[in-house]
Amino acid sequence: MTHRLTAALAAATASALALTVATGAQAATWKYSLEEAIDEVQGVYATKFKEYIEANSDNEVQIFPFGTLGESNDTTELAQMGAIQFATASPGFTGSLIPELQVFLLPYVLPEEHAVLADFYQTSETINDMLAAKYEDKSLHLVDMYPEGEVVMTTKEPVTSPADLDGVKVRVMTSPMLIETYDAFGATPTPLPWGEVYGALQTNIIQGQENPMFFVESTKMYEVTDYITYAGHNNFTTAVVANKSFFDGLSDEDKTLVQEAANAAYEHIMDYQQGLTERSEAKILEAKPSMTVTHLTDEQRAPFREAAQQVREAFVNEVGGDAQAVLDGFEADIEASKARVAE
Repeated sequence: MTHRLTAALAAATASALALTVATGAQAATWKYSLEEAIDEVQGVYATKFKEYIEANSDNEVQIFPFGTLGESNDTTELAQMGAIQFATASPGFTGSLIPELQVFLLPYVLPEEHAVLADFYQTSETINDMLAAKYEDKSLHLVDMYPEGEVVMTTKEPVTSPADLDGVKVRVMTSPMLIETYDAFGATPTPLPWGEVYGALQTNIIQGQENPMFFVESTKMYEVTDYITYAGHNNFTTAVVANKSFFDGLSDEDKTLVQEAANAAYEHIMDYQQGLTERSEAKILEAKPSMTVTHLTDEQRAPFREAAQQVREAFVNEVGGDAQAVLDGFEADIEASKARVAE
């Protein structure tokens, strides 16, 4: 166990003990960690979740924003251990724990339309049955999964084709499929912890990164890059997980409460995201008018889509197991969502 994780575990345990002493053994205070700040998308979701729980029960939810209990991998491990009850665990990190989750990282698989995305995450049997079962095998229970926004590339030089990424070091999360994606796109994928990204861009150790626009704005990534490119290749996905033993031990009433809170938070966060990308882009351009924003045309996206085929093949071949079934199920579920939204 790392020193950082040991410290985080001690902090979480001390917090739990203090709350038990202060409020009595009957009080249920649930700890919930984030990969983002409290005012970013995950924090907005968690705040609504907390509000619902506390308005409809005597339970309390204590939210720990990014960095409070360590990096994303640390907080997922804390949830597995039962030191915290809930955690945000994005597939970009948990793909190493559950390889099939890397399907969310495949370029040009997820739909771009907001309404289709909203329906897909709620109704997909692939997500809510097949993938949910894989969390159970890792001492986790999948509470919810939702998109956070279209991923954009921010770079120091313009990008309109894969050739423009030749030799460009692009920061990626520690996921084989993200590495495969940017390798296919012509870049040099460079895994880095999030806390090192701003400095690495500032010192030119890397020359690019990808994230939803709201995150580019809130973390000020635009200060150390000059170009933003919409390639339409993905939408950032995150998951809310609970410690499996904790969830299994809840009363039926509390299990229903958690699901209802997740439903309320899901509806809220999907409404919140309407126009969020555009608002964030406007803030960036106000802060840095020299920033160049480019939406690639269908013609410009074509070579990126072509390169994406080898990433899909790598996913099936390298992940193995249920990878093909997950990918096929994803595509079928997406088509079903498109049909429902079109009705």
